[in-house]
Amino acid sequence: MSRTRVLLVDDDPSSLALLAHSLRYGDYEILQAPDGQRAWELWQQEQIRLIITDWLMPELSGPELVRRIREANRPEYTYIIMITVVDEKPMMIRGLRSGLDDYLTKPFDPDELLVRVSIGERILQLEERLQHSTQQMQFLAMHDPLTGLFNRRAIQEQIEAELARAAREGYPVGLVLMDVDHFKSINDHHGHVSGDRALVHVARVLSQSVRPYDRVGRWGGEEFLVVLPGTDRGEVTRIAERIRGAVAASRCVLSVEESIPLQVSIGALSVAFAPDSTPPALDGLVRRVDGALYEAKHAGRNRVCIAD
Repeated sequence: MSRTRVLLVDDDPSSLALLAHSLRYGDYEILQAPDGQRAWELWQQEQIRLIITDWLMPELSGPELVRRIREANRPEYTYIIMITVVDEKPMMIRGLRSGLDDYLTKPFDPDELLVRVSIGERILQLEERLQHSTQQMQFLAMHDPLTGLFNRRAIQEQIEAELARAAREGYPVGLVLMDVDHFKSINDHHGHVSGDRALVHVARVLSQSVRPYDRVGRWGGEEFLVVLPGTDRGEVTRIAERIRGAVAASRCVLSVEESIPLQVSIGALSVAFAPDSTPPALDGLVRRVDGALYEAKHAGRNRVCIAD
């Protein structure tokens, strides 16, 4: 775990030195600022999660520094402790309402300061764990648990957003729908675990075959859907053929002793837009690209068919 960065803010050099000396036994990276304005500038430039600041300072007071930090609304929380000679309850309440987390009055006890800082660290660590859990939940809500690709709902949202953007700006969008050939026989002859490995393998090859800004999702079962921004009919055809060829040239490892070849059939289309046009309904586009996929299957599989 990285060391906690603590910013000390005070216009009195001796007070700054005392604060730094009080924290000497903690595993902290200490930064110092001689006033609130310099602290504000440092906070904007550096990743600082914990601040100990004086109340009364020239240029920018402690409460004003707190107000600016809270209004900046960064994703990562900053824990702020204020140290002041003011020992009046109404003033302290005003400071806490402005966004202050804790306070100490001067002269302070160094041991108490360390305890207050450790409390701030625990709160920041709790916030980090909560953020990590939230990010995990968001990822799971948008991604297929087997392949790690966008799930059906998420890839549909990606396509609709791309179609709306293309209609505003007037560029083409390509769609590719692919299906693993003879997938049922893989499950029947090798088992469903091997079928899952085959899907993971195809998803990996597919992701490696498209451009970094293309979006790939599992449409359902053994079907995958790709949105290709800025691709006309010729480019869609080239990318679809590259995907098909990459899958056909690879082998899916089922065990140490066994691997199998895989093939995919692909339907594709490109939709051209004039600037500020109205995007077509996604359902209609999916039906067209699904029809092209059916043609590829009917024509012998392991091939690409482009919808008109």
